[in-house]
Amino acid sequence: MTTAGRFLPAFGSVTGALDALGVGWCLTGSMASVHYGVPRATMDVDLVAEMRPAHVRPFCEALGAAFYASPEAVGGAVRRRGSFNVIHIDTAMKVDVFVLGDSPYERESFSRRRREVVAPFGPCFVPSPEDVLLSKILWYEKGGRVSDRQWGDVLGILRSRGPGMDGEYLERWAADRGVGDLLEAARKAAVRAEPPPRDEP
Repeated sequence: MTTAGRFLPAFGSVTGALDALGVGWCLTGSMASVHYGVPRATMDVDLVAEMRPAHVRPFCEALGAAFYASPEAVGGAVRRRGSFNVIHIDTAMKVDVFVLGDSPYERESFSRRRREVVAPFGPCFVPSPEDVLLSKILWYEKGGRVSDRQWGDVLGILRSRGPGMDGEYLERWAADRGVGDLLEAARKAAVRAEPPPRDEP
């Protein structure tokens, strides 16, 4: 089984459990950026899910013995709007689930998710390209502006999707999140092959 194929049992079971409970979700992280940008190897499956405390026990029960899923860890993450992971035992594949928060940006970005065919999963929900780009810029900032991989994802999305993206939306939320300078730097670097911006030592 290919590495991509090994994701399918874990992904299908987790998203199936969320669907059965009526919980909204979308694929995020590296898989989403690869979908919109430049293909590269990744070992991550990340989801955002609109989970609430009432979903915790039936979600874990739906995954059953095929997964390591701690109701205590899941419940704690849901209460604090944090993240948790579950592990598919047969394939050892991990799915990280980020619980949707209540900030205006998180709510608006989640409402913009769309259903598209994403390899290797088939039809699934993904954020808009603008929101994947903003997420990658925010992770680059959070990591101290040193990750060439995150910056490469940013440039890949801009080069692949840039002309069709909503510039006003990007500028509004980049400014709100304090990364307007990185958005501008990324736009320039995408066309001029400039080095990534770094924090001064």
